[in-house]
Formats: sequence, structure tokens, C-alpha cells
Amino acid sequence: MINVTLKDGSVKEFEAGVSYLEIAKAINQKLGKQALLAVVDGVNKDLSDKLENDATVEFVTPDTPEGLHAIRHTCAHVMAQAIQHLFPDVKFAIGPAIANGFYYDLDSEHVFTPEDLAAIEKEMARIVKQNIPLVRAEIPRTMALDYFAAKDEKYKVELITDLPEDAIISTYTQGDFTDLCAGPHCPSTGRVKAFKLQSIAGAYWRGNEKNKMLQRIYGTAFPSKEELDAYLHMLEEAAKRDHRKLGKELDLFAIMDEGPGFPFFLPNGMIVRNTLIDYWRQVHKRYGYEEIKTPMILNRELWERSGHWDHYKENMYFTQIDEMDYAVKPMNCPGGMLVYKIHPHSYKELPIRAGELGLVHRHELSGALHGLFRVRCFTQDDAHIFMMPSQIRSEIKNVITLFDEVYATFGLKYHAELSTRPENSIGDDATWELATNGLREALEDCGLDYIINEGDGAFYGPKIDFHLQDSIGRTWQCGTIQLDMQLPERFDLTYTGEDGLKHRPVMIHRVVYGSIERFIGILIEHYAGAFPAWLAPCQVRILNITDNQKAYAHEIAEKMDALGLRVWVDDRNEKLGYKIREAQVKKVPYTLVVGDAEMENGQVNVRQRGVQEQSTMSVDEFIAKLQAEIAAKA
Repeated sequence: MINVTLKDGSVKEFEAGVSYLEIAKAINQKLGKQALLAVVDGVNKDLSDKLENDATVEFVTPDTPEGLHAIRHTCAHVMAQAIQHLFPDVKFAIGPAIANGFYYDLDSEHVFTPEDLAAIEKEMARIVKQNIPLVRAEIPRTMALDYFAAKDEKYKVELITDLPEDAIISTYTQGDFTDLCAGPHCPSTGRVKAFKLQSIAGAYWRGNEKNKMLQRIYGTAFPSKEELDAYLHMLEEAAKRDHRKLGKELDLFAIMDEGPGFPFFLPNGMIVRNTLIDYWRQVHKRYGYEEIKTPMILNRELWERSGHWDHYKENMYFTQIDEMDYAVKPMNCPGGMLVYKIHPHSYKELPIRAGELGLVHRHELSGALHGLFRVRCFTQDDAHIFMMPSQIRSEIKNVITLFDEVYATFGLKYHAELSTRPENSIGDDATWELATNGLREALEDCGLDYIINEGDGAFYGPKIDFHLQDSIGRTWQCGTIQLDMQLPERFDLTYTGEDGLKHRPVMIHRVVYGSIERFIGILIEHYAGAFPAWLAPCQVRILNITDNQKAYAHEIAEKMDALGLRVWVDDRNEKLGYKIREAQVKKVPYTLVVGDAEMENGQVNVRQRGVQEQSTMSVDEFIAKLQAEIAAKA
């Protein structure tokens, strides 16, 4: 007999050689039907595997990230089996589960079409209905080579050839389909409940452009049809909200061939951008920040001192001035160090909070560029806070409070992630532990739930990342708080303590928007281009019905303009319905229609975006309403 320790700490006895599926069924029948994998002493195993010794065993169900990954991985094999049935000449490369689904790379003379995807889905449904077991086998490398060579699966042969000669190769077989795979997998194809094939793309074998271009079929899978439908609906919404499409329709920004990755902001986009910057300045003034600006180009010695030359060089742009090496800044922090060093500082001055809207340049591969989300130049809303070690906890809490206020203004919820020391880092263990604990304690003081990303910190310190959730449930990483005890050491920053001696300050790097460009892209998609009135490029359009009211419309506009409201009179010789529809397409918050009755009574007919009911009110009453809405950032 062997002892199995379960998740709740209880211990049950089983015969040696019992399968994990049998253990799950023995706990309860529901678990036996739901379990997808077993986690045995921390290692994922197939349910068909046998247990010979005492162990701790937990079970993975569809409602967990591990369970979802298993479903998608198994679904990739189901898709491959369906393709084998329909297109027997296809050669298979790799087919992993990925963040939002799965894919399989294929070598085929046949060029796959969307119509093929429908046929493949139909065959996949038949395979799922058959509930075919996935059977794992472990065979010697030579046997695996012979097997896949006999099937003329050259990509599998290449993968096996790269493994050590004494490697044991694992395969999974489901009916008439066998694949090279490390696993683990769902116990049978019937566990794949809901799936959808989504698109076809090209992909070089092993990501190397010197290799053959393969066809890649993407798909996704979920534990239930309801979850799949919700995800597909979210994708439809995301397509409608694509900031690149809306940016063009609303004349916000452009990306041109003359500057890939270097966005051009148009007048409407500049209004949004400057409004965000004005708000940033207002908030930071209230929270005790002073604004600075540092140069865009600084010499090589500075970047060597900061560590960027050794740790970040491949992402930087360079130039020479007077035969000396310089770099275009990829980050603002080294300039902030130099500003701190201009004057000596006392403990009485700390904390010093220096904010900077700094334009930075980072080299991104052309294939990674994506609208405003991934660019080569962007403005970071940086701040560097210099403080005593005793102030770490309170300052981080202050930053979190600021972040909370800003994100709430835009209707963005968030969760926090704490990233710890990476392999490629500087500094000693004790310093890293002190910094990491400071971040952890501040998160707990603020009552924030958080997850830990082991090894994902910056090379100079741990960090907290803030992941924002938009109106359709997607998450975006924006705000960051990085605690740094390394750069103050490298730049020999000091302050005079209460004891009259020199001490080393601790520094926080932090951004709230992250990148202004990327944050604008997020807001475009979050609001689907329909910015709230305080942020909208044009807040009001005034439409006259006939030429008789044209002067009245302009009189109202001049009054609003004098109050700082953004207003435009559409006095074109077009039908009223046409002008109203255009205002709707441009997502203007308020459209005011003026006819003879409104002109005689000093009124406007108000049409609010997204509201069916119209209302008529005096000009002053409308202005007061709009001003209150803008002031509240509603």
C-alpha cells in the first residue's frame, strides 16, 4: 500500500500501481469526470500514469489556468488528427498551446483557406464525440527516429535528432494519430468541449527566416461553449475598437512609412494628449512632485555607469559627437540621477519627488511594431523619488494612492503583480531582499491583492506592475513602481543625515500612464473612441437648420470658446440628418441643434451621445451642465 496526501491535507491509502484517474474517482465521481491532470509532488502528470510510491497529489480541473492549457494543448492534437484525415499529405511541425489558444505549423502543397477551417472543425467535432483516449508512450530515441522517418515526418525527425542520444522520447496516440509531444494531456478527446479555428498565417520553421515558410492555423478552446462565445464576442468588440482603425477615423494619429514606429499626432490627437498631460500635472502637483526635463542624448560614460550599456545596449540608438560616443536615451532615470547630484541634500528635504515627461527611444524589431501599443519613440510619464530607507513603505503607499486615483478617473480597474530578482541583475542578495520586502509590505498595507512574478524584475531592482482592465475585460500593463538601491550607489548619490554623516538614498522609479502614446491607444479602445467630454477633441458640435440661424450658432460657439470649451459650428449647406449622423460617427459628446424657435428663446436642442431622449434648455443652462461634467471628469 502507498499513502497519497491530498490537497486538503488528508491521507488515503491505495494499492501501488493505481492510476491518477482511479484516485480522482475514489475521492468522488464528480472529480473523476472533471479532472484533466494530476500534480504529483509539484509535477504535472497524465491521469493514466501510475503511482508506485507515497506522494502528494492534487488534481487540475478545467476552471484553472493549468486545466485550460491542457484543454488547448489537447485541442491542437485533435486539430492535427482532423487535418491528417482530410489532408493526408500534410507534414506536421509543432503544435503548442499559447496564451489565448493554440496553433499548429504545417507543411503542405495545399494552401489552406477559411473554407478549409470549417471542414476541419467539423472533423474535429467528430473526433471529440468519439472520446478517444490519449495514450502516452516513452520510447528510445532510435525507435522514435525510425517511427517518424517511416512516416516521412521530417520536422519531427529534426526535433528528435537535436535531443541527446540517451533521451527517452514521449509520444501521444489518439486512435490513428500519433504525435511527438512531452505532454501532459487531457485523458481523452471528449474533454475538449468548445473550440474555434480562427485564422491562417505564415511562419518560418523554428522562427528562422532562412528556413521554409510553413502554414500556421490558429485556434482557441474553452471549457464551455458559454466561455468560448464570450471570448469570441470580446474579439469582435476588440476589432471594432482597434485603436489603429479609430485613430484614422477620428483623425487622432498616423503611422507613416517614412517613420515606422514613430507616430505622428494630428490636431485631434494632440488635444487628447495635452489634456492627459494637463491632468497629469494637476495630480502630481497635489501629490508633491516637481517637474524636471533632462536631455535626450547623453554620453557613453553615463550609460556605462547606469548599467544600460551592458544590459540594454541592443535596444538603444547611438550617435557620435566630436568623435565621442553618445546614446539617445531609452530611459529617463540616469538624467534624474544627475539632477539630484547638482545640489547637496539633507534628510530634511527628503523625500524629493521629481517628475518628468521624457521622450525616450528604444529599438523595436519591425515585426513587433503595433500602432501606439509598440513604438520606437514614446513619452514616459516618469518620476524618481529619492528618500531615506525609513520612508520606503510610506512613499510606495503614496504612489499606490496616486495610481488608484488616476485609474479610477478613467474607469479602469487594475490588479498588481510583484516581480522579483531576475538572473541578469546587479547588487547583493541582502539589498534585493530589503527592496522586495518594502514593496510587499506596502501592497499589504494598502490591502491590494497581488501575484508574484518570480525573476521578472528590472536588472536593478524589484517592481510592482499595475495591469489595467478595460471595458471589455482585457488587461494592459501600464503603471510600474520600481524600487532601486543600485543606481544611487552607482551614481554616488548621498544626503546628510540627522547625525551629520553622508548616507545613501533609496530611489523609486515609477510611471502611471507608462507611455502616453500607449495609454492613449488603450483609452481609444477602452472608450471605443467615444471619449468622455473632458477628454474629447471636440466637445460640442452646433448645427444650424437653415442659414437664418448661422449667426446665432456662431454667437453660442464664441461664448463657449471664451470659456475654454471645445466647440465647432457645422454650418455647411447639408441636410440636418446628414450633419447629425456625421457628429455621431465622429463620436462628439454633445450635438446642439438650433432652429428659429431656439434662436428666439435663447435655447439649444441638446442631443447627448448615447442618449435617445433630446432636451431643450437655455444656452447658459447647457454650458453649466457641460462645465460641471468636465470638472468632475465624468
